[in-house]
Amino acid sequence: MLMLTLNVIYVLVAIAIIALVLMQRGSGAAAGSGFGSGASGTVFGARGASNFLSKSTKWLAVVFFGISLFMAWQASHSARPVVQQNLGIMADQPVAPAAGELPAKVPSTVPSAPITAPVVTPSTVPTAPAPGAPAQATPANTEAAPAKPAASQPAKPSQEG
Repeated sequence: MLMLTLNVIYVLVAIAIIALVLMQRGSGAAAGSGFGSGASGTVFGARGASNFLSKSTKWLAVVFFGISLFMAWQASHSARPVVQQNLGIMADQPVAPAAGELPAKVPSTVPSAPITAPVVTPSTVPTAPAPGAPAQATPANTEAAPAKPAASQPAKPSQEG
């Protein structure tokens, strides 16, 4: 019941702080007093609203943080230890291993195909030569690619001058 009451007061104080902050004039509002709006702050007295609103905001903020700290302290000290619940069939299940710990090997009841080594077949793709071995010279296939003419680009004119 105490926490419910504090939560209601907490929300009301938060709304009041928001309202008081929105009612306060900014620092640039004093510049308008030279142009004829100097009497706008007379509702709260001769000194204006800044003194009343700033003090009210300060004390509501103190109450807000006090309630916050008390509710956090109350929640941490009133926490009850976890009671073992009746989990039914789930109580028979093994506990998951901790982070970084490898799980124990448990034989599986799921059928699986036997594990066999892959069969290596000769590949038609040539392999790279071993390091240090000389590269074999292969004759150029002249039938596959036509010969390129020697002078395929026009000669550049010489620039003198």
